[in-house]
Amino acid sequence: MDAGAPRASRFVRASADAPCAIRVSFEFFPPKTAEMEQALWEAIARLAPLSPNFVSVTYGAGGSTRERTHATVERILAETMLTPAAHLTCVAAARAEIDAVIAAYAQAGVRHIVALRGDPPGGAGERYTPHPGGYRNAADLVAGIKRCGEQCGGLEVSVAAYPEKHPDSPSIAADIDMLKAKVDAGARRAITQFFFDNNLYFRYLDRVRARGIDIPIVPGILPVQNFKATRNFAARCGASVPAWLAERFEHLDDDAATRKLIAAAVAAEQVLDLVDRGVRDFHFYTMNRADLVYAICHLLGLRPHQDQISVRDEALGALPLPGGERVGVRGLGR
Repeated sequence: MDAGAPRASRFVRASADAPCAIRVSFEFFPPKTAEMEQALWEAIARLAPLSPNFVSVTYGAGGSTRERTHATVERILAETMLTPAAHLTCVAAARAEIDAVIAAYAQAGVRHIVALRGDPPGGAGERYTPHPGGYRNAADLVAGIKRCGEQCGGLEVSVAAYPEKHPDSPSIAADIDMLKAKVDAGARRAITQFFFDNNLYFRYLDRVRARGIDIPIVPGILPVQNFKATRNFAARCGASVPAWLAERFEHLDDDAATRKLIAAAVAAEQVLDLVDRGVRDFHFYTMNRADLVYAICHLLGLRPHQDQISVRDEALGALPLPGGERVGVRGLGR
């Protein structure tokens, strides 16, 4: 960017009356305990008045994890004005079983699904093997969702993208070929894995556009709530952690207040640079915590809309904000 040009990030909201040009979405994970349930809904109550484009809820294949995802999505539909996007994976399930999940979401009122291949049942590092009677990969799943969606007037599908390639891909080129297959199957938006070096995103975007892929590639932003956990998660999902980022959190293990200030500064620096380079859409991995995400959105010019307060008081009561939140992680997907 021209050093003499005005910074776009300083003018995303020129006045209180001007609409904000920034669009955001938030990702949550389904809670496992009553305490985590409270934390999730505190985060939702805090972030909902910012009127996100949508909110997504992560998904675990099978059993109680799947049920928690469905219950969370249904509660968002019933008790808020938010638009939920339900995650769905191919893991360990036959097509008929997955199609039944899609139908259940559609019946509940969900019209947006985030389609992912999903992690192997044994976790990262295990070789992924498709279910013998299931969808082979995310592109196959996208096609299945679109087919099932025809019965309810259509379903919007978002997919994952990987600026540093998916760990299972032999190359970035092969990874972009997979993204192209997902787009050809009907995906309308891609959300990236988190990254910390914005140049990685823009180099990836250039290659994606050169491949003829023209859907939005929305950057996924992960505010660093816990640096050690973030570094470990990044190692599992193939995302790099720059040396400069590690240095910013050095010697802060016992200094939570300073860690939070550093985390806010790092995330703000990243998103404002993206705005200055033309980005207007952001997807935040909230880890079911609202504080840092809310602050960053405020910097981006987003303000609460009092006529769109999303959580119904009669259903949830007066929730304390924003204490007691807990941390989770997003799967690798694909």
